[in-house]
Amino acid sequence: MTDEEELAAAQRAHWQATYAAHPGMYGELPSAPAVHAAEVFRAAGAADVLELGAGHGRDALYFARLGFTVRATDFSTTGLEQLRRAARDQGTAGRVTTGIQDVREPLALPDASVDAVFAHMLLCMALSTREVHALVDEVRRVLRPGGTFVYTVRHTGDAHYGTGIAHGDDIHEHGGFAVHFFPRHLVDALAEGWRLDEVHAFEEGELPRRLWRVTQTLPAPPSPYEPPRGAAR
Repeated sequence: MTDEEELAAAQRAHWQATYAAHPGMYGELPSAPAVHAAEVFRAAGAADVLELGAGHGRDALYFARLGFTVRATDFSTTGLEQLRRAARDQGTAGRVTTGIQDVREPLALPDASVDAVFAHMLLCMALSTREVHALVDEVRRVLRPGGTFVYTVRHTGDAHYGTGIAHGDDIHEHGGFAVHFFPRHLVDALAEGWRLDEVHAFEEGELPRRLWRVTQTLPAPPSPYEPPRGAAR
């Protein structure tokens, strides 16, 4: 087993145990990035949303309450079971489906099958730079042309960057949780071939954590027929 695989297995076990010990650990209110993303998705005319790293579902359920059809994925079976129970309790089960997904593997969706993708602090988990690039390539694959991707990551201006257990590749571990702290050039590299709409700095939680909220759009293909220059339109 490689170092990456060992770290991935340890993180999966840690999240499973954390969700089991602290059901609904993030509460029922949506995150601020999810509130923003819902506004962006609605303005873009999106109907269906894929959430990566949905956990116990506070953001996925918020999207569903707003009327979006939601595919919520996570690698924690415990978190997703909590999400399904909450969806039944809130009457949104008909708009929410769940799926086990390790984002180191290809996304279990067809090409061009969703309007929008949301990921709150999923890309800055214990994923190598290579794995992050592969994941964003998968997001591109499953998005429809013109689709929007909103994600958040902790960055190298965060107080925890450079401290704790170092795993290399800007990944540092605190309290059992490994975080990949993003430099700005990685955000720009992930947006190559996209329209980068926004990189918004914000703070959340204790310390506080310092994050970027990134919004990028997959360009629609050009019209199959473009009149010659000077021709009447």
